[in-house]
Amino acid sequence: MSLKLFLDLLSQPCRAVYIFAKKNGIPLEMRTVELFKGQHLSHKFLQVNSLQRLPTLQDGDFVLTESVAILIFLSAKYQTADHWYPADLQARARIHEYLGWHADCIRGTFGVPPWTQVIMPLTGTQVPEEKVRRNRTAMDQALQQLEDKFLGNRAFLTSQQPVAVGCDVFEGRPRLAAWRERVETFLGAGLCQEAHGPILNILERAASKTFLVTLPEAYPFVLRHISRIP
Repeated sequence: MSLKLFLDLLSQPCRAVYIFAKKNGIPLEMRTVELFKGQHLSHKFLQVNSLQRLPTLQDGDFVLTESVAILIFLSAKYQTADHWYPADLQARARIHEYLGWHADCIRGTFGVPPWTQVIMPLTGTQVPEEKVRRNRTAMDQALQQLEDKFLGNRAFLTSQQPVAVGCDVFEGRPRLAAWRERVETFLGAGLCQEAHGPILNILERAASKTFLVTLPEAYPFVLRHISRIP
């Protein structure tokens, strides 16, 4: 029985699993669940994942949520190359260290600009300018930590969404810019464009009215994310 991956490529955790699976030739049946149409809140998807979150992996009767858990599971199941998830205990600990930091300092921080510049205007809500400035400061701090602590002088990290709304997070940071280029070269330009196309086109889609938040189904989802903006 084939594995099914339920995802929406507007979601960074979904893109991470998608890229990993594609790059490693892992046979997954991709099932798109559109977040802003509220499809993850439907009764049909509830039968798959009671948490109603993406991404979700289904392997027969086994259902797994959370992107990090899915990545580790796929790495073990398909015995991917050691550089993805090394056998060395300390090297693995470094990966877990980064992933924990990423969840706290990258996901929540760098996901804010698309919400404040695209999603919230579509729902008729606004975020105070003070929060926008505070988020930009947090982004700068996280980028400095990423560059100094996790990248350092290495070619890769231990083993980004603002770009989509015109924020060049790599400006003035040549080490991070060079790292991004190495990652894109390793993955391949085609796969990068395939995975990031939906998020990179989000401003154009919003302007042309082809990206809409369907209400009321997705409204609780939108409000929950808005309330979490610090």
